[in-house]
Amino acid sequence: MKKLALVIVLGVVCCVAPRAASSKRLLFIGNSFTFGELSPVHFWKSGSVTDLNGEGIGGVPALVKAMTVELGLDYDVSLETHPGIGLDWHLENKLDVLTKQPFDVVVMHGFSTLDAQKPGDPAKLVETATRMADALRHVNPNVEIHLTATWSRADQTYPQGRPWFGKPIEAMALDVRAGYDKAAAAMHAASVIPVGQAWNRAIATGVADANPYDGLDAGKIDLWAIDNYHASAQGYYLEALMVLGGLTGIDPRSLGAGECAAYELGFTGAPARALQQVAFDELDAAHRTMTKATPASARASRCR
Repeated sequence: MKKLALVIVLGVVCCVAPRAASSKRLLFIGNSFTFGELSPVHFWKSGSVTDLNGEGIGGVPALVKAMTVELGLDYDVSLETHPGIGLDWHLENKLDVLTKQPFDVVVMHGFSTLDAQKPGDPAKLVETATRMADALRHVNPNVEIHLTATWSRADQTYPQGRPWFGKPIEAMALDVRAGYDKAAAAMHAASVIPVGQAWNRAIATGVADANPYDGLDAGKIDLWAIDNYHASAQGYYLEALMVLGGLTGIDPRSLGAGECAAYELGFTGAPARALQQVAFDELDAAHRTMTKATPASARASRCR
């Protein structure tokens, strides 16, 4: 009888994860900030997503895919990425690939400084985001398009002569966000996902280190990669959490401290939980309604 009761209980637990009625086709358009340059995220679980360029990339899309699977959601995830470029490059070189099939949801961003030649100027982002949205909507008028506002680059803030030198580390992310707000208004985006502001919150709350040039403070996470430009695995993880919550409305804390992607990338437990809390707090501050979910598989012992 005890064994039977245990089987019944386990059956109930395994059935509580929400299931999507049908698969959503999700596309990521971006650059190295999407594909996870200088981190193990770059090619992580590349087989779980479709790289439209055939380069075997997993990146942040694979992280998001893994999280949706753990939560019992059904997303068919694709990506189209290229290093060091903005949306103008995708329009000029990959528009046929991006419009070959309709997508239900698109997450995209431009160059990290808004404009590579004019750092901080949002004009190119506004123009190219609008053109990209028009092209995507021509294939599917109901496509849901989200913009991701990226993070402050330490290499553009701390060294002398860089565009944000002399300003606090939070400034670049806020300037970038302002540019994305203008783009979102012009192209009627579903939302701007405040990834850079989540980084700011992680720094402000003592979860993450503010300055990689003066060493890593004890007990804090370094969100930047070795070049102080790209993200570390933890930085990309925070990006993925923000995308997950922004798209699904599910509380990122639902994944738990034993979340599988964090476990496989080597920072399960307290760091994963802290980043999930940061993502929740930033999404909550952005007035996104979060709901709790019961993960289908969020324990290290069940990760594959």
